[in-house]
Amino acid sequence: MKFKAVIALVAAIAVIGGILAYASGKSSPLNPSKENHYDVIVIGGEPEGVAAAVSAARNGAKTLLVEERDGLGGLMTFGKLNFIDMVQGIDKTSAVGGIFKEWHEQVGSGSAFEIIQAKEAFLKLVEDEPNITLTLNTEFTDVHKDETNTVTGATLESAEGTKTVYGKRFIDATQDADFAVEAGAPYFVGGEDINLKDRFMAVTPVIQLSGVDWDGVRKAAEDEVFGPAEVTDSVAWGFSELHYDYQPAEEITRLRGLNLVRTQPEGQDEQFYINALQIFGVDGLDEQAKKQALEIGNREAEHITEYLRANFPGFEQAEISELPTELYVRETRHVISEYMLPMSDIWKNADHWDSIGYGGYPVDVQATSINDYGYVLSSPTQYAIPFRSLVPLEVENLVVVSRSAGYSSLAAGSARIIPTGMAAGEAGGAAAVHSILEDLTLRELSGHKEEMNELRYTLSRQGAMVDRFELPYPYQGKWFDESVQFLMDYGLVVGGYTNDLQVDEPLKALSFSNLLSSGLLRIDPTVHDQVAGKLNAANNKTGFDNQIFTRDSLASFLIEVFTSETPGPQPWEQAVEAGLIDKKIYKQIAKDRELVRAEGFYVAYHLLSAVQKGDSLGK
Repeated sequence: MKFKAVIALVAAIAVIGGILAYASGKSSPLNPSKENHYDVIVIGGEPEGVAAAVSAARNGAKTLLVEERDGLGGLMTFGKLNFIDMVQGIDKTSAVGGIFKEWHEQVGSGSAFEIIQAKEAFLKLVEDEPNITLTLNTEFTDVHKDETNTVTGATLESAEGTKTVYGKRFIDATQDADFAVEAGAPYFVGGEDINLKDRFMAVTPVIQLSGVDWDGVRKAAEDEVFGPAEVTDSVAWGFSELHYDYQPAEEITRLRGLNLVRTQPEGQDEQFYINALQIFGVDGLDEQAKKQALEIGNREAEHITEYLRANFPGFEQAEISELPTELYVRETRHVISEYMLPMSDIWKNADHWDSIGYGGYPVDVQATSINDYGYVLSSPTQYAIPFRSLVPLEVENLVVVSRSAGYSSLAAGSARIIPTGMAAGEAGGAAAVHSILEDLTLRELSGHKEEMNELRYTLSRQGAMVDRFELPYPYQGKWFDESVQFLMDYGLVVGGYTNDLQVDEPLKALSFSNLLSSGLLRIDPTVHDQVAGKLNAANNKTGFDNQIFTRDSLASFLIEVFTSETPGPQPWEQAVEAGLIDKKIYKQIAKDRELVRAEGFYVAYHLLSAVQKGDSLGK
């Protein structure tokens, strides 16, 4: 059976199933007859919004898709972000199916795609569904709610004027969760959940070029002109020495190693897209700041192109073919939801009873300043996205499926990618319909295990990937396992692409002191300020930067920092008495000796978890 026929059959089964559920004397609650009334209203034509609308429509819902631009695909098409970060899960096979897979097959199933073709593929997915009404060049200007804080409608503005539309369920697929926030959903910005409120990851304008000789780029990679690199027929990445060799013209910019895409639009010259220009200090929620960043980026793009022509093989004839009109903004809001996906879930490759899709991309914490080069916090195999992470607190009738859904700021470094987002969108659309048919609120659905199993069955029937799994994770079952998970949740340990925390390496005094200081800042800045002077005094002692902590020297350090006492002849026992060391680590280290990092992780965890609970340190 052909693929399209299979999809049509699945959609028909879903609709018939909904009707049969109400055959015994009850009319189906789907398909309202009134004008401007819909079952499901999706705000945002990003890839996640397309997936949500298509999923809702295939399950029988009269669906409205609202997009402010003149086409679909959002960041991927208008922002020209056409290098796909894939989710390679178990056995390194794609861990996202369903509607993302349909779209991906239409654009060639590769790591990159041609932008016009991608726009057409998104549009085709929508236009093939008779249950979808698409309205482009349309903005929502107001959210309507009843006295129970339930979203009931939205005011829309377009060239045709202003109108109010009403829906039974709403899906926010905007990049910044604008609709949910307008409706009153709670949220935080950037790294505010770990007290890094003013952290702004670099934004990027994608540079579009013509005239690049791909064979020259391949030769540059082979010769490691700018360091190691990989080049395929359509993408190239690496060249990390550009970080240091290229000198920007604009103060708040930097060129990192290239992510380069090569495409061939039908009937046109080859086009090349560079995702590597970083602009720092830009508030992604400030329209004026974004406009200024684009202007800066366009000026810097000219300078970059001149540099590449002069220094990078293959770019001798390169020219800017089109300037970007949108920035790639990696992070703004995070909506506080029923379950905030923590970094430890990603570290543990965790499944969830309400899994509606998978993540698996490395946790990419982008640079935030000129002096910061970013890092990979960890590299999971595969983890589940819980449906509860899509359901915001305090507002009813609404799910959020964009990168601003219920993920911690660190977890979002992995979960924000498009394949995972489209899986969330597909789930949101199916869930909206299921909740209507079963007369449940979306919040009730998020806590109902039997109904969640039905939703997961529906998603599986649509081709989405939701099978249960069980995977090991680094240091699982080790005596210090819990401490690693805790420190991961605050981004205090870094595993990189190999997930190696070097737990058996010696515990350096300065590294431990910095870990403790960063942890206190991220958990309770007040406590940090109380001991900052003592921490600095310890750090400035002669030889501290080269010292390896022993059991007793660590205990003496803790006594000096957290108490008013002077370390005595038995500091280890003294630290236990002061509550700075717990019984588990006390028994683990029976004699004075050099410590390893795993032991330092556990001591830091004991102290920081006490601060998190509001306990005082140093009895």
